[in-house]
Amino acid sequence: MKILAIFLTLLFVAPASSVYDFKLKNIDGDAFSLAKYKGKKLLIVNTASKCGFTPQYAELQKLADQYKDKVVVVGFPANNFGQQEPGNALEIKSFCQKNYGVTFPLSQKVSVKGDDIDPLFKYLTEAPNPDFTGEIKWNFEKFLIDENGKLIHRFRSQTTPLSPELTKYL
Repeated sequence: MKILAIFLTLLFVAPASSVYDFKLKNIDGDAFSLAKYKGKKLLIVNTASKCGFTPQYAELQKLADQYKDKVVVVGFPANNFGQQEPGNALEIKSFCQKNYGVTFPLSQKVSVKGDDIDPLFKYLTEAPNPDFTGEIKWNFEKFLIDENGKLIHRFRSQTTPLSPELTKYL
């Protein structure tokens, strides 16, 4: 009976309508919601400390500083690609601050693909947008969210944070 009740609850739970619907934990393990950034754009990025794209942390921080009135950058460390984010939360946070001066919000390490994909990234990879949908291909893919929590553009890893291709939307 209990299993049936759980199944029915899951069956009738409304699907997420925006990124504001997800429960998250920051790098320190504290609960947070992206809803606190309503009214600003969000740039959600899956990150890793030992990747060829890792130097993008510097541009992400510069973007966060330069456009702080318009956009919030949020990094989501993930170890899905080549074991390039092996560290624990303290190691990741320390690495980002020491090497790139990162002050923008970081989440706890998540999975961005596969059977254990974080619900936020499942939503982001399936949400309609003018670019493309589907599985994340590598670290440092970027999801640009509008002021109402809806995905408006998605960028592959090669698109740098300060590229005109991205900043034209800010």
